[in-house]
Amino acid sequence: MAKKIKFGAMIHGVGGTTDGWRHPSVPADASVSLPFYKERAKLAEKANFSFIFIADGLSINEKSLPHFLNRFEPITLLTAIAGATERIGIVGTLSTSYSQPFNVARQFLSLDHISAGRAGWNVVTSPSAGAAQNFNEKDLPSHEERYKKAAEHLTVVKGLWDSWEDGAFVRNKETGEFFDKGKMHAINHEGEFFSVKGPLNLERSPQGYPVIFQAGSSERGKTFAAESADAIFTGHETLEEAVEFYKDVKIKAHKNGRSHDDILIFPGISPIIAGTVEEANEIYEDFISLVPIDNAITYLGRFFDHFDFSTFPLDEPFPDIGDAGKEAFQSTTDKIKRMAKDNKLTLRQVAQQVAVPRSTFIGTPEIVADKIQNWFESGGADGFIINSDIPSQFKEFVEKVVPILQERGIYEDEYSGRTLREHLGLKKPTNQNTNKALEV
Repeated sequence: MAKKIKFGAMIHGVGGTTDGWRHPSVPADASVSLPFYKERAKLAEKANFSFIFIADGLSINEKSLPHFLNRFEPITLLTAIAGATERIGIVGTLSTSYSQPFNVARQFLSLDHISAGRAGWNVVTSPSAGAAQNFNEKDLPSHEERYKKAAEHLTVVKGLWDSWEDGAFVRNKETGEFFDKGKMHAINHEGEFFSVKGPLNLERSPQGYPVIFQAGSSERGKTFAAESADAIFTGHETLEEAVEFYKDVKIKAHKNGRSHDDILIFPGISPIIAGTVEEANEIYEDFISLVPIDNAITYLGRFFDHFDFSTFPLDEPFPDIGDAGKEAFQSTTDKIKRMAKDNKLTLRQVAQQVAVPRSTFIGTPEIVADKIQNWFESGGADGFIINSDIPSQFKEFVEKVVPILQERGIYEDEYSGRTLREHLGLKKPTNQNTNKALEV
């Protein structure tokens, strides 16, 4: 069977911009409106999206984005969405830096059971110093230390998810045997960051356990994903960048004993669709006009651990700020600096582009469909995560671009499975304790 494109939908309340909430068509309380999230999830499910994606963060200040200031905790929100949908996967972000493995394992596996095997965990390391200060730490750990901790955290969580072999819960009312003691396994983990005995008090789910997503695109992030993730969420400006990233991650995965199809690459895109290219550009310009330059400058500073760019001239070349942001959003800050240097951009131009990026996927439905197909067939993506901060654009994508891709035979007309792993074409993981039993 020919490989087909997969889609995820980022549902982001009032959006990831500083002022998009001011648009007349945006519900000002969308970030704390369960009906808003349910409606978006149902629309994505109607279009056979593989999953919805809920991002998160663990600290705020007076300069934070409106959506960050007032939003739901992901696990709680996804549990509610699970009850309002039937087939679509539900993926949420949770930090390994400030969450204990036992709690994470229990929360996500519970969500996986509640949704009948549709859960996914976006594993992040929390690149904000503010987050550290909210969790009893004074300083942000180094980039390398956060990833070392994440690797151990994920190993422990997966071990806990395998606490029970299939068929462990006999539930025999006649004999009184509730479970098979030989199929229960304590993890007994003693590591650099965690000490966890186990076992977990919950059996494996219909898909084994939740799908693992990872969103870091630094070299360390790519290595971590290639070792342990089922899918990676990334972002690129050009097809050339996407293809290079795609090849690099797949090669790294192969070096870790994994196959090409064991890890899927999902660039995030923000399509802008209209009857003509000119109209699509007008939609973008109208939206970006909502963002005052002071807010754009503040937003830019967020990626550099809230660096203050306001002291630099707006219309001179992007300033040399040394290693600011090195321990925060490393891959993103490197990309911003490279974009500014390669294109000889001013601080104003960089701030506007970062605050509301102009989508590469802009134009008529046919133009957007062509570009998606080209990236997919050229080896730049296995699928895409659709982000729509601009009002109405998600519905435009679902109603006008998806049918074109279906007609071309490169996107599903209906769901072929029930679990998120089935949607993504991923194998159900074998219980590591079953493997050990077979070896004995």
